[in-house]
Amino acid sequence: MLARRDPIDALWREVTPEVVIGDLNDEPALARLCDGADVVIHSAGLVKAKSRAAFDAVNVAGARRVALAAAKAPHVVFISSLTAREPQLSHYSASKRAGEAAMTEVLGDRLTIARPCAIYGPGDRELLPVFQAAALSPVLPLLSGTAKVAMIHVEDAAQQTAALAAAQPTGRPVALCDSRIDGYSWRELMVAAARACDRTPRFAAVPGALIHAIGITNDFTLLLGRTPMLTSAKARELLHPDWAVAPGELPGARPAAIYELDTGFSMTLAWYRTAGWMKH
Repeated sequence: MLARRDPIDALWREVTPEVVIGDLNDEPALARLCDGADVVIHSAGLVKAKSRAAFDAVNVAGARRVALAAAKAPHVVFISSLTAREPQLSHYSASKRAGEAAMTEVLGDRLTIARPCAIYGPGDRELLPVFQAAALSPVLPLLSGTAKVAMIHVEDAAQQTAALAAAQPTGRPVALCDSRIDGYSWRELMVAAARACDRTPRFAAVPGALIHAIGITNDFTLLLGRTPMLTSAKARELLHPDWAVAPGELPGARPAAIYELDTGFSMTLAWYRTAGWMKH
């Protein structure tokens, strides 16, 4: 595995990974990483940045360098994003789509592109505010009454990725998601978060215009050197009506999901509390 420093984490207590110290700009490190590999999995990426150029430096140029380093590998798996289906929505989604194209140009039919939907689980900071609100607020927001969002627990995403790596290259982008490929409504997501917190809140619809306005306001903080999560681009991603997965986007075979939404949310909340991210 490629890492900026030797990883020390309880997750590695039962294995001893071979670590190559470096990053996506370090071509000699990438060459050492890929030398003799039967399968290369590229999962590094940038999810927050101040500009398209900053996204591209990692998600496109970095992806190309990995592809060139892995040019002799029989199979490369690139962890992209379901948002790459809609590159017009944001710099992030556009950079992930461009990263797919860069790796395809180098690797051709030896590449598998995996597009995970919204990943959650232990260590996830993006979903943390949802659980904090579910635990404390008597009223929870609903961003849309019609949108659908496919979800996957991080352990299921890892298992499906491992299965893709063990199979032949797919020759097309494939989606990673749990058993609800048609996705969840925002109400279902908020109810599940509240249920994990043993709460029964009321709900209030939030106008899309307000979400867009908050995103545009936060865009100005980019000028101050900050990288807020809710920018105008992120608002467009959140309010997109269809993040469900069509049957034709699935791989030919995939491991059954271990975690359905209620189980996965309960486990995630337990981790937040154990880690001290949320009070009991």
